[in-house]
Amino acid sequence: MIDRRRFLAAGIGAACAAPLLPALARGAAGPLTATDVHVDGYPTVEAVKWIGETLARETGGRLRIRLYHSGQLGRESDAIDMARFGAIDITRVYSGALNNAFPLTQALCLPYVFDSVAHLRRVLDGEVGRAVLRGFEARDLVGLAIYDSGARCFYNTRRPLHTPADLRGLKFRVPPSDIFIRLLRLFGANPTPLAYGEVFSALETRLIDGAENNMRSFHSSRQFEAAGYWSQSEHSYAPDVLLISRRTLEAMAPADRALVVDTARASVDVMRKLWDASESAARKAVAAHGVAFNDVDTAAFRATAAPLLDEYLRRAEIASLHRRIRALA
Repeated sequence: MIDRRRFLAAGIGAACAAPLLPALARGAAGPLTATDVHVDGYPTVEAVKWIGETLARETGGRLRIRLYHSGQLGRESDAIDMARFGAIDITRVYSGALNNAFPLTQALCLPYVFDSVAHLRRVLDGEVGRAVLRGFEARDLVGLAIYDSGARCFYNTRRPLHTPADLRGLKFRVPPSDIFIRLLRLFGANPTPLAYGEVFSALETRLIDGAENNMRSFHSSRQFEAAGYWSQSEHSYAPDVLLISRRTLEAMAPADRALVVDTARASVDVMRKLWDASESAARKAVAAHGVAFNDVDTAAFRATAAPLLDEYLRRAEIASLHRRIRALA
């Protein structure tokens, strides 16, 4: 079992004592460390495993990845800081957790900016995706890839949600993002920021009434066992981001650096194939368990969310990205 606090304290302490010694430089035989809060078998976890296997094959085992999945090293906010300070090398995090520190990610998380998964993928594969990835370089990180993660929808323990009025008074878990906190307030709910790993127990103990996430996460986290109502709101398509410590990447030889970057980019197709297959299976499994599905009044949700979108579009950088996103709809 990993002692997360000891790992974090030791890693950040080492990074502070030797700021130019990322994990790769601490020993030629040492693997790159990677984290993910999702469980083994989740598409992002499997994509990072694929990266590690490819690096090991291409370098005869000299480059490889040791992956800590299932939140073994803590929350996504912990992982972001550990990567920035060089305590770990690679992390996969949800873009909503990056909104406050990396403002360009806000354009990908705002409500009702994407029409479909196909629309999202066109955007992420183009200049908007590249611009968002470049935005991480200002704070000791390098964006390797963006993994899309389907439509985020509402689920809860109480009732079907057809209009924003149905959320009134319900306590809903949100990620630590101003966008999602304010969005749920507009819908009349009481937003409750919680780490991803705390959601199942919060639903089970009725600390919260519901949450919002994609179908694959709803299934793999087993939250469907506690929340029996799924409402197809598709209010956000906020994706995931794969990041590497800038110190780690800069310590590599140019050929190794190019190999890591190219392999990470190639992993997007691997992740998408796994995602598409497993999302369908997850929906069938959740339905078989007895979760009730319903459509929503999308126009009503869009109208209620519009003031939040309008406010963010007053910011020139976000407005520019939004125009390019909508141009690809």
